[in-house]
Order: sequence, then structure tokens, then C-alpha cells
Amino acid sequence: MGRLANISGKEAVKVFQKSGWQPVGQVGSHLVMVKPGVRVNLSIPQHRELSVGTLRALIRCSGLTVDEFLALL
Repeated sequence: MGRLANISGKEAVKVFQKSGWQPVGQVGSHLVMVKPGVRVNLSIPQHRELSVGTLRALIRCSGLTVDEFLALL
């Protein structure tokens, strides 16, 4: 399993877009993304650095593995 580093919210959004997630709006500093056929919404903070725990939780909710996420990064 790869090692997650601190990345920005913008970088995370780009990776999730590569895997089929689309932004639908923004609530405060969080960008909301949806994917057709998936019942979960991703709420990605638009901060300069996402903590590793937050990023890992977003990856888990998206249905990706850490290795798949790192490959798209």
C-alpha cells in the first residue's frame, strides 16, 4: 500500500474527477462531488493541505483504494 502525503483540496478534486466524480456545488469552503450510480456525496475541503485522515476517509467513501488514488495522482 502506498503512502499518502498531504495534498491540497484542489489536487484531490482533480484526482476524483479522473475517476468519474463531478462537482455539483460548493457549501462554504467544501466542494460537493457526485458520481452517477453512487449514493454517496463527497465533500472535499478546499484547504491548502488536507490531513491524511481526511483524505483517507474521502478515498474510502469514493470506493477507491489508496493505491488506485495514488496511481491517478
